[in-house]
Amino acid sequence: MTRPSAVAETPAADSADALDHFLRRLSFETDCWDTHDALSQGASDFVLLDVRSPALYAEGHVPGALNLPHGKMTERRMADWPADTLFVVYCAGPHCNGANKAAVRLARMGHPVKEMIGGVTGWLDEGFLLAKGDAPSSVTEVEAGQVA
Repeated sequence: MTRPSAVAETPAADSADALDHFLRRLSFETDCWDTHDALSQGASDFVLLDVRSPALYAEGHVPGALNLPHGKMTERRMADWPADTLFVVYCAGPHCNGANKAAVRLARMGHPVKEMIGGVTGWLDEGFLLAKGDAPSSVTEVEAGQVA
């Protein structure tokens, strides 16, 4: 009798459990491609937050992102947005837990939040351009070469 591969050794979940799991995962995260597409279409149903330091943000950030390090996320600061605002947070990449820390802070304050998985590393891996400086330029401005 042939032994199952390492992939098949642990049986897959039944379809109902798999559906629940993957739907739940999508409620916690989005990816760089979907974020880029939404920003390119002018979506206004979420606020993208770069939670890294201002210096790292200025070196290069996702166009359209605001810089708000997770340590600066206070009730008073977050009151600038309606309570039901969806925040999408990101940091440097898979090796960084700043986005997770930001998501925890926002969730504790009762805000809807998703992580943009991959962060800056994922954004660049997809071939997307970063904006530079301390202003949140749009994706279309950056891609058209209107800003560095």
